[in-house]
Amino acid sequence: MTRKQYTGKPFKIKIAGFLFFAVIAPLALGAIVMWLWNAILPDLLHLQLISYWQAVGLLVLCRILFGNLKPGHKQHTQAGAPPPLRDKWMRMNEEERALFKEKWKNRCHKD
Repeated sequence: MTRKQYTGKPFKIKIAGFLFFAVIAPLALGAIVMWLWNAILPDLLHLQLISYWQAVGLLVLCRILFGNLKPGHKQHTQAGAPPPLRDKWMRMNEEERALFKEKWKNRCHKD
């Protein structure tokens, strides 16, 4: 019985994916931003209409101000403590947890 090994995605599929995500998708998003801006904001806030390239520039500006510029980098924000502290908490017994809480209460509620 032979086993088929996974060799990764073919080169043409990688190129097509790159073209879509690096070129086509941002340009399409620029058109969507332009359409939404021109359909809503001039009437609502009395702003001027924007061109396609202004909409693309607005997307880039938002990415610089609010997002990370590294492609594929996602910020993993989770509610609660960071994983090392959570692991430490899970290994504590009840007495250690009470001592930990008291220590942080005194640290945070100084009068």
